[in-house]
Amino acid sequence: MKIMKIMIKALSVNAAWKGQRFKTKAYKDYEQELLLLLPKYNIPEGKLKAYYIFGLSSKNADGDNCIKQFQDIVAKKYGFNDKVIYKWDIEKVDVLKGEEFIEFKFESYEANTTKNKKTNKIQRVNFRW
Repeated sequence: MKIMKIMIKALSVNAAWKGQRFKTKAYKDYEQELLLLLPKYNIPEGKLKAYYIFGLSSKNADGDNCIKQFQDIVAKKYGFNDKVIYKWDIEKVDVLKGEEFIEFKFESYEANTTKNKKTNKIQRVNFRW
């Protein structure tokens, strides 16, 4: 599937929430801009693997702080529940200020699992990075 790239600075959790988890103006602005920038994209049915690359201009930025807001807005735009994401591949890239971006794609995900016939429990097999 084609990798999608959106030229927008990812919003961190710290900038998105204040106090008792009320959306900040920064979050509302980010959501509005992102919903307009996201292109048409077909999300596969069933369990998903998400690939995210965040181009961040601050070397102090934690790449994982960008995931939740972006993922929630993408799920809203494309009409799926992000609980169906079972695997993530996430990367942080250092960029110059003003060149921030987010790349993403979603693929169908099938876990490497099997059912143990004796215990009737699901167990992972062939786990690898």
